[in-house]
Amino acid sequence: MAFPQQFLDELVSRNDIVDVVSSYVALTRKGGNYFGLCPFHNEKTPSFSVSPDKQIYHCFGCKHGGGVISFIMEIENLSFPDAVRFLAKRVNMEVPEDNTDQEAARRRQRVLALNRDAARWFYQNLSTPQGAAVAAYLDRRQITRKTAVSFGLGAALDSWDSLLTAMLAKGYTKAELLAAGLVVQNQQGRLYDKFRNRLMFPVIDVRGDVVAFGGRVLDKSEPKYVNTQETIVYSKRRNLYGINLAKKTKRPNIILCEGNIDVITLHQAGFDNAVASMGTALTTEQTRILSRFTKELVLCYDNDNAGKAATEKAITLLENSEFNVRVLQLPRRLQDGEYVKQDVDDFIKFHGAAAFEAILNGSENQMDFRMDAVAAKYDLRDDEQRIAYAGEISQLIAALPNAVEREVYAGRAAERAGISREAMLLEVKRAYGKRKSQDRRSLQKENQNVSALHQPRARSLRYDDMRSAMAEEGIIRLLFLDGTLAQRCRELSPDDFSSPLLAEAYQLLLESANQGRSPSPAMLEGHFSPEEMGHLTTVLQKPESPSAVDRALADYIRVIQESADKRRSGVPADPLLAAKDKFKEKKGYGGKQNG
Repeated sequence: MAFPQQFLDELVSRNDIVDVVSSYVALTRKGGNYFGLCPFHNEKTPSFSVSPDKQIYHCFGCKHGGGVISFIMEIENLSFPDAVRFLAKRVNMEVPEDNTDQEAARRRQRVLALNRDAARWFYQNLSTPQGAAVAAYLDRRQITRKTAVSFGLGAALDSWDSLLTAMLAKGYTKAELLAAGLVVQNQQGRLYDKFRNRLMFPVIDVRGDVVAFGGRVLDKSEPKYVNTQETIVYSKRRNLYGINLAKKTKRPNIILCEGNIDVITLHQAGFDNAVASMGTALTTEQTRILSRFTKELVLCYDNDNAGKAATEKAITLLENSEFNVRVLQLPRRLQDGEYVKQDVDDFIKFHGAAAFEAILNGSENQMDFRMDAVAAKYDLRDDEQRIAYAGEISQLIAALPNAVEREVYAGRAAERAGISREAMLLEVKRAYGKRKSQDRRSLQKENQNVSALHQPRARSLRYDDMRSAMAEEGIIRLLFLDGTLAQRCRELSPDDFSSPLLAEAYQLLLESANQGRSPSPAMLEGHFSPEEMGHLTTVLQKPESPSAVDRALADYIRVIQESADKRRSGVPADPLLAAKDKFKEKKGYGGKQNG
């Protein structure tokens, strides 16, 4: 919705960006700005900057950026209107609403209320004769009633429309039930319950709202699990099962498991720091949530091939992040003369909480896990296999940034392979040198292409006329420095701009100046996507000398108008690029094909 600009200005002024961001990110002041680890991508060296003067944030690594509203949109996964309401609630401001936005907010709140009532209904079924089969299943799995209450577990009845009937009786509509993903519609238009004869797991987000459900069968039938699809209140990439409880833990880490039952079993055994991803591999969005509550993750997936693959994917995702990552590998269990895999639930039941605590305390770091995985691929009794192992393991060790770590792990690898420590160190040194050389060549190639360095990262925002775009960026920066400069830009039209994004930003700055308002990020937020705001904050981060404003402004206007005149007359903005395009077209690639 279009909130009144005066309201947005006041909202932003009351929500100082340093105060808001510091509730999510540990910030340290350096000069005029604050720096911390970026919450939007994995990093170990702080590249996330917050400017109290400009009231913007900007990450020099991933290029995310914007004002305080954009920050809340990204960190809390909220729409622009919901981020505005979030910040308004923070400072006790009343939000002016229009009918359209009120209806969208009402639909969202109705789905959340429906989910809450459905969860209560599922839970109450556990105490009824119809829910006896699910209650008996919980007893077989040794899940206590206290634990069931903590997680809100419930029973979906063995019926086609029990939930549908119960929720309609509470005043919810069929459309709302469909929007929540609680019912399904067949080809004849008939509605029926999505979850039937299943143990129900409500999915509760960090704010305590029931956003979705998972349902597990009571026998060996398929599908084993049925889950809520994506809805207006739920995205599986942005939620973690058990996070509403694990965020309160006093333990120093969070354990990441594969399944809901594993999480429940661990909590019941005293490990209240367990969570699980929602039927998918670990996602970047989930790591952002986890980073709010811990800096150490323990990966505890099943010890089968799928579990090991999931562990490797998670480690790769978390590389160069601020997390300390450890891996807990459960031992296989002897059964009927064979060693079989154990999941968390099996281990706790057979060995107890104390045994799990011992393994948790001794869990290995991610490098140990990866080295074990490499070693498992080779027969280290065979000379050729040992040589191949040395080649692969040296590549893995060479990726470590710390020289001491490289030496320690090279020694371990040498001992395992039965070769000299000196030989392995030499292999690692060669691999490290080759890696650094490749990095230098890549950097040199990037630096040689000056144009590419100034291009927006997103292809949809790329500049067609680089010379004009650089001047357009300068105009935007100057108007942010001093909004009164807009009076001297009367001859410069947004139509003269080559970049549609910069033209729209320029138009908004002119309108703001005509209304007598000082420039602020609030006038841009709501008009642009997070990707666009990220680029605009990159533009604002570039230096602009206040002492040379008059000369710079005149030069920028001249360059933009000259470039605009050339484009209108059909003269290519960059003759060299135009010649290259013509050559490609003639050869039949990168454009029209020869016919």
